Formats: sequence, structure tokens, C-alpha cells
Amino acid sequence: MQAPKTETKQPLLSVRNLGVAYKTAQGPVHAVSNISFDLAENEVFGIAGESGCGKSTLIRSLLRLLPDSATVSADACLYRGQDLMGLPDARFRKDILWSEISLVPQSAMASFNPVYRVGDQIIESIRAHKSVSKAEARERCKALFDVVGLEAGLLDSFPHEFSGGMRQRAMIAMALSLDPGLIVMDEPTTGLDVLVQERILRRIREIRSEIKSSIILITHDIAVIAEMSDRIAIMYGGEFMEQASAVDLFEQPYHPYTLGLKNAFPSIRNIGAELISIPGSPPTLIGPLQSCPFAPRCPFAVAACRSANPEIVGLEGGQHQVRCVRHADAVGFREQAKEKAVWQF
Repeated sequence: MQAPKTETKQPLLSVRNLGVAYKTAQGPVHAVSNISFDLAENEVFGIAGESGCGKSTLIRSLLRLLPDSATVSADACLYRGQDLMGLPDARFRKDILWSEISLVPQSAMASFNPVYRVGDQIIESIRAHKSVSKAEARERCKALFDVVGLEAGLLDSFPHEFSGGMRQRAMIAMALSLDPGLIVMDEPTTGLDVLVQERILRRIREIRSEIKSSIILITHDIAVIAEMSDRIAIMYGGEFMEQASAVDLFEQPYHPYTLGLKNAFPSIRNIGAELISIPGSPPTLIGPLQSCPFAPRCPFAVAACRSANPEIVGLEGGQHQVRCVRHADAVGFREQAKEKAVWQF
């Protein structure tokens, strides 16, 4: 008897070898290199890394929001099987941007036009993509404000009349307005105090249980990534250093940079423990990388790390990916990395 065929579900978004380079007087800056990942339906994919590692450039390349000085290349960039890179600009903006892939940017205040009421701006975005009346769009806005925890009467307010947290929630409402398949959140809690951050994150968790959209969550905050994501990629020097499920990444990290980030994150299990910073500075990324980008700051680097940029290695059946020539020594590194003296080299 022939075994039944198992259906392989197509990823919502599939990216292979994505690269972004900026033209400068000193030469091309390779802000993003060799990025590959798959995003499943209804999945939260977190991308973490320090400022300047290429997180925002990565997601803006997917949304075609980069300046003319940027050159984007990719072997594949498929959204629901459709080639995003091959679409004409006009069609991309009409059929994909905002209606299929929306963005919650870093600064909600800078994203809203200060001289137009918030509700009018959301209504305009809805009517630009859907043939609905202004009254129907306004009813949609009221429902969205209820979802994000804002009163419907605030639709007639101007952006400056909102608090930082309210503006961020209004921006999330705008991102949800057309029921996109993918929402990109770029540092959604940056610049907000701790209590407001918690309210925003709680609201995002509640919204996620009500909608079917996938989310790419960009942040430098390990706590936010750990709390919100199903799968996490750690980014450094324009590349993914490590990629795994959220549980595996925190319980069994393989890359020294991931270990360093964990050291800088306070734990409720060890209150009062001294946080350990990573010495040094990120690479300039001018010209192609000739070594592991983290090698100058890595306490476990050897000659092989400086002679070539490591390839991605798939572990645990390919579910856990790491870019490190010494990944086999990770068990010992996990204990050594907890010592401050190890990072003072």
C-alpha cells in the first residue's frame, strides 16, 4: 500500500541570499549580505542585533523603501510564490505595499502628517487600495482603534494630541487596516517608557490572537524578542549569525555573539548579577568581508575566523543555523562566556 503524500506548505515569504550595498565615496558599504530565511503563515519572526547591524536596511529592502544610493540583489524573494524583485514599481505599490505587506516604523510621530487628523490619514490609506466609501472606511477605522485599545473619538485628533504610546497604537491600527498577510514592525517600542512598552507589547500579543497576519519584529531588545517571537535571527555586520526557534536560541545558543547579547540582558533568575558588555565596535562594512565580522570582538576567535567569512551551517536537521567555524565547541563557550574576564581580551 502506497503511503499518503504529505503536503509541504509553502512559506509566506521566502528570501535567499539577499544583499544591499550603498554607494559611498570610500566604496560600497555592504549593509546586508547573504540573508536567507523563510517566514511561515501566522508566525512571528524576530530579528535582533545592535544598532547599525543592518536590521532596518533589510526590511526596507523588502518594502522597496531604500534610497537611490542602495543596490539590492537576491537569488529569490518570494511572497506567496510571487517574485517581489521582478514586479514593476507601480504594481508593487498598488498590489503589495500596505495591502499585503505593511510597516510599523520606528518613529510613529514622524510617520503621521502633523497637519492632518489621524483618522483621515488611515481612511486615505484604505481608500487608496480599496473601492469603499469614506463612511465605510471610517467604520473600519473605528473597529481598528477598538482592536488596538483606542477610543473611536480619537480619530478626529491630530498626531500631536496623542501620547507616544497612543501614536504607536494608531500606527499599528494603520498597518492592520487592509488585513495584510505580513506586518513588519521596526523597533515598535523604541523611545517609549517601560510601562508604555509593556502595554504596547501586551496589545500586540492580543492582536496576534485575533488576526492571521505574520509578523517580522525588528529590535535590539532581547527581552522583547524573547517574549514575542516564534523564531529568532541574530544579526551582526549585515549577516545572520544564528537563526533558530526562540526556545532553542536561548537554551542552546551556538554563536559567541548570541552569548554576548545574553550577557547584556538582565535575568530575573539572577537579580543583581553584573551585566557583561561586548568590547569593541561593529565593522565598517566597506568592501566585501574577508573574515568573520565578529572576529575582532570575539574572545573565542582563532586563525580560521580571520582568514575567511564562515558559511552557514545547519544543525538539528537544519532547524538551527549558525555562522561560526567553532560551533562544535559551543557547549564549553556557554559556560566560559558567563565570566567577565573572558570578554576582557
